[in-house]
Amino acid sequence: MSTFQVYILEADKDFYEGPCESLVVPTMTGQLGVLAHHSNMIAAIVPGLLTYKVPGEEMKEAAVSAGLIKIENNEVLVLVESAELPEEIDENRAKREADEAKEAILQKRSILEYRVAQGRLTRTINRLKIKNLYG
Repeated sequence: MSTFQVYILEADKDFYEGPCESLVVPTMTGQLGVLAHHSNMIAAIVPGLLTYKVPGEEMKEAAVSAGLIKIENNEVLVLVESAELPEEIDENRAKREADEAKEAILQKRSILEYRVAQGRLTRTINRLKIKNLYG
């Protein structure tokens, strides 16, 4: 199978960089699949499940937060705030974060704080879902 170069980058570190046979990222309009020689494009990524296939290995899954994907000349750049393998997700910490986000939503201080709390809750629920399905 043909491969392409992928760079999956978190806000503070590299998650994966190397050859890839296929990549699927969550977008607002559904899952976006990428194979070698995909047409050039840019799309927004939403919190959800990212899957990728490294040559000679099993499909890998990761929980990702919001970000973007850029495909250009058989290279794919994925920029996300965070990406975690299911086995790296601390379920207890994620549950605490979800509770804190729910409390912040209930307090309704300002629209900005409300939206930040909504984003935190969405990210945390995604992490817990992926941990339970794949961890």
